[in-house]
Amino acid sequence: MNNTQKVTVELKNGKFRLREGLKSDDLNPKALILYSAAQCAGLTIMGMLRKDNIIPKRLEITIEGVLNTPTLMAESRYRSFNIIYRVECKSLADQNSVSYAVREAQDNQCGVVAMLKMIAPVAHEISIVSSESVSV
Repeated sequence: MNNTQKVTVELKNGKFRLREGLKSDDLNPKALILYSAAQCAGLTIMGMLRKDNIIPKRLEITIEGVLNTPTLMAESRYRSFNIIYRVECKSLADQNSVSYAVREAQDNQCGVVAMLKMIAPVAHEISIVSSESVSV
């Protein structure tokens, strides 16, 4: 039986917030690790995009971590992580810059994601779409 912890943050008014009105005080210590990684990745992505004057229409980061115990316990440790990036761009032209920023955050720039990689394997998924209407 897998015991999976999951945290999702989304960009709202320039800041990353937990979904469903949760606050960081509502999270257990294991989930706080995931929250820190999501915050770090998000802030890293936005820092790179600001240099290009790009603000995504929507940016959401979900991090799931599978623990090695059937229930949450003090001695529980993460066995694996999965990071899911979902980005909606305002235009097709923004997609390349957004893709680069997400990959850089995941692979090189975010120190907390790098620390997760030292704990357990980290998989990731990236979804980037544009809401710009295309003329046919």
